[in-house]
Amino acid sequence: MIFAAGLGTRLYPLTADRPKALVEVAGVPMLKRVIDNVKAAGATTVVVNVSHFAQKIVDYLADNDSFGMEIIVSDERDMLLETGGGLLKARRILDGDEPILLHNADICSDADLSRLKLDGAQATLLVADRDSSRRLLFDRAENRLCGWLNTSTGETRPEGTVYDPDAHRSLAFQGIHLFHPSLFDELAAYAAKLQSPAFSITPFYLHCASRKLRITGCEITGGYRWFDIGRPASLAAAEAAMY
Repeated sequence: MIFAAGLGTRLYPLTADRPKALVEVAGVPMLKRVIDNVKAAGATTVVVNVSHFAQKIVDYLADNDSFGMEIIVSDERDMLLETGGGLLKARRILDGDEPILLHNADICSDADLSRLKLDGAQATLLVADRDSSRRLLFDRAENRLCGWLNTSTGETRPEGTVYDPDAHRSLAFQGIHLFHPSLFDELAAYAAKLQSPAFSITPFYLHCASRKLRITGCEITGGYRWFDIGRPASLAAAEAAMY
């Protein structure tokens, strides 16, 4: 599933007439870059959620014959649901036995996503030790997600979490993850307790960790390019690095 429904407000005016997923990096729309990467990882069916300038994405996929894949649109024009709510809405399409690769449309990367594995976990998050104030904490003993830390403010989740560098690895989330469908019931129960159907998936993963479900991190070694193109500066950096 490619999350392509975002408003892209930080990229305005580029997103004044198009969705963020169709912003180009080195002449190639981000949506095509992500589709090419998940296709290279072995995906044959893709769900793309849409909201902002939704018809432009629908038309772009049709004009390109869905890039030789089965691509199903999950329509969020009535209400933007964020990553967690968007995934839950697409459950009827995605539910089954196979792991689901989730990829933000504003992540520009050439990482080999076939190396991302669950290995017995309910979800595995692609992570890296990069410059970011928002860090996920994984216990060194079992590589399980156990907390979240904002290094700028000192805020932690769950509240009261104490970061111990001897016991924890502190890593940044890369916006790409594997989700096993066995988590859908937990996701639905979590959503039912919220006041809005729109919610981010990261707090859900922390909720799962607190319930002793196995949420792990994966670092892909060997080097790859990665950019969050959601801001003009990082878009410019991606333009300079990608070809």
